Amino acid sequence: DSEQDAPDAVLLPADDDAVAAILRHCSDHGIAVVPFGGGTSVVGGLDPVRAEFNAVASLDLRRFDKLISLDEESGQAVFGAGVTGPDAERLLGAQGFSLGHFPQSFEYATIGGFAATRSSGQDSAGYGRFNDMVRGLRVVTPVGIMDLGRAPESAAGPDLRQLMIGSEGAFGVITRVRLRVHRAPETVRYEAWSFPDFATGAAALRAVTQNATGPTVIRLSDEAETGINLATTESIGENQITGGCLGITVFEGTKEHVESRHGETRALLAAQGGTPLGDGPAQAWERGRFGAPYLRDSLLAAGALCETLETATDWSNIPALKAAVTEALTTALAESGTAALVMCHISHVYPTGASLYFTVVAGQRGNPIEQWKAAKKAASDAIMTTGGTITHHHAVGADHRPWMRDEVGELGVQVLRAVKATLDPAGILNPGKLIP
Repeated sequence: DSEQDAPDAVLLPADDDAVAAILRHCSDHGIAVVPFGGGTSVVGGLDPVRAEFNAVASLDLRRFDKLISLDEESGQAVFGAGVTGPDAERLLGAQGFSLGHFPQSFEYATIGGFAATRSSGQDSAGYGRFNDMVRGLRVVTPVGIMDLGRAPESAAGPDLRQLMIGSEGAFGVITRVRLRVHRAPETVRYEAWSFPDFATGAAALRAVTQNATGPTVIRLSDEAETGINLATTESIGENQITGGCLGITVFEGTKEHVESRHGETRALLAAQGGTPLGDGPAQAWERGRFGAPYLRDSLLAAGALCETLETATDWSNIPALKAAVTEALTTALAESGTAALVMCHISHVYPTGASLYFTVVAGQRGNPIEQWKAAKKAASDAIMTTGGTITHHHAVGADHRPWMRDEVGELGVQVLRAVKATLDPAGILNPGKLIP
């Protein structure tokens, strides 16, 4: 079954020279190479594509597992690409620092994977997306090694670091990353909020974001997600919050900085119609933040279809995009013979817009993979026709590849192909992903 295909070999190089030798050998012998970090892709980013290749090899980076250096004065750390999220925090924490990148894949995903997929974590409001944290990186390609990022910023042409961040292993293998890090926070303050509806809550998040008052975490669940307490997975079924939409804020830093930011944010959220709920629901959310994938496994075993997808758009387009995607999912799943519960939250905010993250629960009908593919296609078409991006942080992989031409245009696709042809002339690196 092509859905469950596996590579023919797993390779475990320990240094850049070994990676380079592998890529040269595989280029010469028509062997596809899929770089592997933590294996957490949800968009088919690791699925082997055999096509015309003689074999498929998985290039596992787990031996690139060191904190190579920490420059405390500059606030920078260099990591091997195979360091996992928890290990990065442990290694930095031992020296009083933190990276502050906590996506839902945190437990297993790696530094290299975060870079290769343009990852975004729950603390993005405070510390930025992963691409904001990257100061430099080393990329091994079949035709040579690139060391990118000589200074904090540069005017020396386009930023090639950003060309590699999000390249999903199609242009080269990221083996080390230099990252901006910060002192571990002195204090953390939590506060949950209730808003009468999603539009009111979204306007409140926009007011906070555009006023630059700076919570480290700020997020909003819609009525459906709030209603079953999916926002706090440990509390599902408990009647904590009745009606409305749950908002979460978290502030990290020095005591003085936390207090000033909290005060400003509190005033703005209250002025926009929010009601403070104390710290309990916010702390419950943090304790259960990595629980949803495990809940999904239980739902699948019970015969439910449970999936997620995400996008982002401008603040002015949030209502239209949320409605269009919800309608597309509900209609497509109804056509398969099941009602659907479609939930949504905002978890990443910017002065000009925000992400929308949808969770879908329905009954499995027929072949559940084909059932979800039809629903996902309907949602993706709705995203593109309603002005969203095909992905905010899950990356392109195989699943979103059909919409990349709509995302970047025909000329944009030609640019990506030209980069691929230069760095990977034999086309062996993660074929069938990213580029249409």
